[in-house]
Amino acid sequence: MPYKKIITLFFLMFSVGSGYAGNGRETLPFNKNWQFYFAYNFEQNITKQKIDLPHTWNAAETLKGVAAYNRTSAIYENTLNVTEEMKGKRLFLYFEGVNSVAAVLLNNKFVNEHKGGYTGFCFEITNFVKQGANTVIVQASNAYRLDVIPLHGDFNVYGGIHRPVSLIITGQNCISPLDHGSSGIYISQQQVSAKSAKIKVLTKLSLVNNTGLSIRTEIYDKKKNVVASAIANLMDSHSAQYSQELNLNNPHLWDGKSDAYLYTVAVSLWKNEQLIDKVIQPLGLRFFHVDPDKGFFLNGKYLDLYGAGRHEDLASKGSALSNADQDNDMELIKELGATAMRLTHYPQNKYFYDLCDRNGIILWSEIPFVGPGGYTGTGYMKNKVLEDNIKTMLRELIRQNYNHPSIFFWGIFNELKLDYDDPEPFIRELDALVKQEDPGRLTTLASNLKQKEFNGLTDLMGWNKYYGWYGGNFDDIAKWADETHQIMPLVPISVSEYGAGASPFKHIEELTKPNPSGHFHPEEWQTAFHEKHWAALKQRPFVWGKFIWVLTDFGSSIRTEGDHNGINDKGLVTYDRKIKKDAFYFYKANWNPEPILYIAERRNNIRRKKTANIKVFSNMQTVELWLNGKFYSSKNTNNLKTVLWENVELQPGKNTILVKSIQGGKVLQDTCSWRRM
Repeated sequence: MPYKKIITLFFLMFSVGSGYAGNGRETLPFNKNWQFYFAYNFEQNITKQKIDLPHTWNAAETLKGVAAYNRTSAIYENTLNVTEEMKGKRLFLYFEGVNSVAAVLLNNKFVNEHKGGYTGFCFEITNFVKQGANTVIVQASNAYRLDVIPLHGDFNVYGGIHRPVSLIITGQNCISPLDHGSSGIYISQQQVSAKSAKIKVLTKLSLVNNTGLSIRTEIYDKKKNVVASAIANLMDSHSAQYSQELNLNNPHLWDGKSDAYLYTVAVSLWKNEQLIDKVIQPLGLRFFHVDPDKGFFLNGKYLDLYGAGRHEDLASKGSALSNADQDNDMELIKELGATAMRLTHYPQNKYFYDLCDRNGIILWSEIPFVGPGGYTGTGYMKNKVLEDNIKTMLRELIRQNYNHPSIFFWGIFNELKLDYDDPEPFIRELDALVKQEDPGRLTTLASNLKQKEFNGLTDLMGWNKYYGWYGGNFDDIAKWADETHQIMPLVPISVSEYGAGASPFKHIEELTKPNPSGHFHPEEWQTAFHEKHWAALKQRPFVWGKFIWVLTDFGSSIRTEGDHNGINDKGLVTYDRKIKKDAFYFYKANWNPEPILYIAERRNNIRRKKTANIKVFSNMQTVELWLNGKFYSSKNTNNLKTVLWENVELQPGKNTILVKSIQGGKVLQDTCSWRRM
C-alpha cells in the first residue's frame, strides 16, 4: 500500500475511533517510500532510487585512504498527504539528523535550513501545505565547508538523512517543538538527596492565545502512580514558557547500572478541562561529584567509571543505524561490563540515549568540535560564522538531551591544536554557555597535548594517550597519570582515549611492537597493550574516567593501515560486529561479574615454536588446563582475571586445549585447537 494512503487511513481511523481532535499531539514516523538521487545532475528523466530512512549514500563505498569519499549533495523526495482531519492543526517535520546541511522545501517552497549533521531540528510546515498531496524535498550535503563542524576528524561524515524523521501534529496551542529541536520540557534537579528531591520543570509553549488554558505537570513512578503534581492557570498571554516546582520525599535514586530507576514526567496543556497537548520525558534522580584525589561519586558512593568511546558507525550502513543496530551495540556494552561510555565525537541517536538511561550507563556526550589529530588541517579558525555554528550545536546538544539522566558530562572539544588561531578564549565562551544552559552537569574536554595546555578551561579534563602504540612504552601510562596528578592536584583528570590497532586475522608468537602505520596489526599486541594499561589505571581512582579507544572498529577515510584502508581498527570488536577481539574478553573478565572462561590467542592457531604460553581470561577462582585430553595443571586467577601457563610443550600437528572451572556445581569450559608446524 502506498505510504500516503497509509497516512490517510491512519488519520481517518484515529479521528473517528478515538476522538483525535481532543487528544493532543500525534507523532507519526515519516521514514518510508522516499526517493533518492544526487543533486546537480543534468540528465533528463533521472532514475530515482526508492529508499527508506535512515539512509546514507556513502556507507558501502570502498575507501581508498584519501579524504575524498563522495562528500557531495543529494536530494530526498516524498509525498505527505494532508487530510481533512488535519484542518486547523499545526504540522511540524522533525528530523533527528541530516548530515551535514539540510535545506527543506514544501511544494517547491523553501521552508528552512539546518547546519549540523548530528543534532535534530524541527520546522513548522503549517503554512506551506495544502489539503491532499504535498511534495517534501530535502537537499542534504556533506560537502567540505568551513562554517559547519566538524572541519576535520578521524571519522567519516556520512551524507544523508541518516536518522529518523517524524511528522508532529498539534493543536493551535502546544508545547513548543521549535526550541532548538528539544522536547520543550526541561527538568532541573535543584536539590537531590536520599531523603528528598526538589525538581523544577520548565515548559516552553507556543500559544495563539491562553484563554482557559492550564498546564499540569505530573511525576509517575514505575508502577504508574502519581507521586508529585502541579497545576497552574496560564494568565500571561505573552508568556512563552512556564516553570513549576515539585517535591519528592525519599526518592528512588537513579544509581547507574546497579539500579537505573526512572520516573516519568508528563507535562500536559489543557483548555477548559480538555487535553490539547502532552509531552512525556524521563526523570532519573541522582547527585554526583568528582574529587581530584578520589575520583567519581554517584549518590555519595565511589564509582569507577570505565568503558569505551563509541562511534555510530557500522559496516555497510555508516551512520544510518536502525534501532536493532543500536540495541546490538548496547548489548556489547553490557557484555563488556562498562559503567560509562564516551559518545564520540558528536551527539548520537536519541534512541541510544534512551538505552543508556534504562541501562544505567553514565555518559560523556560531546559536539563535533574536533581537531585533525595527527593529520593535516585544523579544527578551529577564528571565524564568527564558524563560532556561531559551534555554539548552536552545543546549545542543541544540551537542550535536546537535557532530561537524560545518563548524561553527566558535556564534552566541548577533542584534540584541538594550538599552532593555528588560539582556541582558548573561545573555549572559555563555550564553557560559560554550558553553565548558562545547564549548571547541573560538568564540562570536560579531550586533549592530546601536554598537561598544562587547556588547563582551567573546563571543570574536568581528559587526555588521549597511546603509550606503546604511537610512541613510548606500556608502563608510561602509570608515570603520566602520577605526574599529571602531581602537577595538577586540584584538577580531576581522566584518560579519554587509550588503545591500539588489531586484526583478529594477524598474529605473532613473540610479543613484538608493530608499526602503527603499517598493515600488520597483530591481535596479541593490542591485548598486551590493554592488559598493561588496565593494570595501571585500575590502581588509580583519581583518574575519574578510563575510556578505551574504541568499542568497535569504524570507518576513517584518511587511514591507510591495518587489514583494510579506510578503517580505524582499534576497536574491541570488528566493524561488522561479528568478531570480539581478545581484548574484549580481557575487559569482560575484569568488568563483568557474569562467569567467563576464555582462551586468549585462540585464533593464532598455526604455531611454529615448540612451546607456547596458554593464557586464559576468567573471573573464576581456579582454572584447570587439559592438553590433548590429559590433565596438565590447575591455577588460580590473578588480580587481572588472568591465568597463564608458560612454555607449554606442543606436540607436532594438532593440539587441543581445554580449560575448565567449576561454579556453583556447574562446569564452565572453553576449548580451541592449535596446529604446530
